[in-house]
Order: sequence, then structure tokens, then C-alpha cells
Amino acid sequence: MSTQSEMHLYAPGHSGCPGCAPSLTLITVLDALGKDIIVVNATGCMEINSSQYPNSAWRVPYIHSLFENAAAVASGISAALRAKGNDHTTVVVIAGDGATYDIGFGALSGMMERNDDVLYICYDNELYANTGVQKSGATPFGANTNTTQVGSKHRGKEGDRKALIEIAAAHGIPYAAQSNIAFIHDVRAKVKKAQGMRGSRVINIFAPCALGAGFDGSQSIKVARLAAQTRMCPMFEVENGEYKLSVNVAPAQKKPVLEYLSLQQRFKHFTPDDVSKVQMKADKYWNHLMKLCGLPTDEQVAAQEKK
Repeated sequence: MSTQSEMHLYAPGHSGCPGCAPSLTLITVLDALGKDIIVVNATGCMEINSSQYPNSAWRVPYIHSLFENAAAVASGISAALRAKGNDHTTVVVIAGDGATYDIGFGALSGMMERNDDVLYICYDNELYANTGVQKSGATPFGANTNTTQVGSKHRGKEGDRKALIEIAAAHGIPYAAQSNIAFIHDVRAKVKKAQGMRGSRVINIFAPCALGAGFDGSQSIKVARLAAQTRMCPMFEVENGEYKLSVNVAPAQKKPVLEYLSLQQRFKHFTPDDVSKVQMKADKYWNHLMKLCGLPTDEQVAAQEKK
């Protein structure tokens, strides 16, 4: 009789760190997709952890691509399958934020502009973990990385995260979504929904890196959950241009960003002013998102409560 671990399409025994949230993301995604898939995996943590010759953690057809061309490789595979009359196999890219937000962004944009029949999934740990913890386009404001160090002149990353899902949606693709590995039901639901569609679909899954962000691996899910509860990482989807909120964090329910920031060494240099600035940024983006979703902003909620 098979054990549960033997049934996972992303097998145990990979070399991910203890408490690796991206590894849990891959287990969840592949189990949701099933066996009728071809995985294109960009260079990154999950490639190094899963496919060092002669071992492999992949129990599905798999190809390792370069950092910059995963979307293009997947587009070619999809075209070949359709030319052969195969309209049922899902071609899925699995890539980190470095290969998605930055190095492979041109190929991803081209894939979306053509609306190629590919499901693109990014495990977003907000940094280049595999190459030594450098900042990526997904790294949040103020984070200390090896390329945004804290010193006398600079205090971590000076810019904000790239709005990947809004950019993807602006290409006019059928589906783009932001999820979070602490909400496994949400990850599964969005992956299954996207699998049932045709054309380009993009899902960004927040999956924090214990090593890169500086917290104990046993806290990975707590950190991920707080990212949603503090509005640092809102969960939403854009289906055929319509924005929909997945998890509502009302003003009375939201937790202060300090609870999230204080768990991670990359923010240990923050002053009260820094924390206030991050809180302001998180709330500002949240209210921007509420307008896109056609939902009341914090200001409107407060006005309604006064009536």
C-alpha cells in the first residue's frame, strides 16, 4: 500500500531547507494539477533542490530551462503539443521571483502578449535565495539583502515590489492571481481554476524563504499567514479583466505590519519611522486594490460605520 508521501508528484527527499515554503508550494501545486502535465522549471532554488544529477524529485515530465527563457520554452512545448493534436496536457512553468520579475520577464511578457496556452506559476520568496540572497523585483521596501545592504548611506532596498499580477492582467490574459502558501485551499483552487482555462495564466504564490529572510524554518507558515493578515501581500485574482478579492482583511481585522516585520532578520534595522512607512505603503496599496475590486476602501468603511 502506498504511503501519502509516495503519492506526491513532487517527491520527498529533495534538498530543500527545513521548513522550505517553496518546496511545500511545489507539492501543493503538482498535487492539484495531476499527472497530465509537463513542467518547465527555470534555474533557481527549486531546480537545484530537485534535479541534481542523477537524482530527481519530479514524478512528471520535466525540463530544466535557463533563468531567462522558461516562458519561451513552455510556449514552444505548448505549440508542439497542439500541433500533434494534444489539447489536454497542461504545460506549466515553475519559476522563482528572480526568473519571473526580472531575468525572464521579457519572455514572460512575450508569452502573455501572444496569449500562449501556458500556466505560469511563480514561487515568490522575494529574493534570489539560490545565489546568495540578493534583491529581486519582488523584494519589499527596506529589506536588507546582499545587494541592498544597510549602512551609513543606504538602509535596505529603496524601491517597492513590482506589481506583477497587475502587470500580467494588463496584457489582457484570461487569468492572473496572487495566492499564499499559508492558505493551501486558495492555492489549490486557483491552480485548478487556471488549469481549466486556455491561454496564458499566471499565478504568483507567496512562499517566504527562511534562510534569506532570516527566520526559523518552523515559522514559515506563520510568516506567510502574517503577510496576508497585515496586508503586506493581498490575495486576489483577475479573471478576464475583472478584479476579485480572495481574502478580505477589513480595518478591524488587520494586524499591524510590525508583527510580520519583527519575525525577520532582514528588517531588524527598522526604526519606528520605517515601520510606519511600511504600514502606510501596505494600506495605500490595499485601498488601491479595493477600488479595482469595486469594494469599499478603509475610508469608506469608516464613514459607513459612523452612520
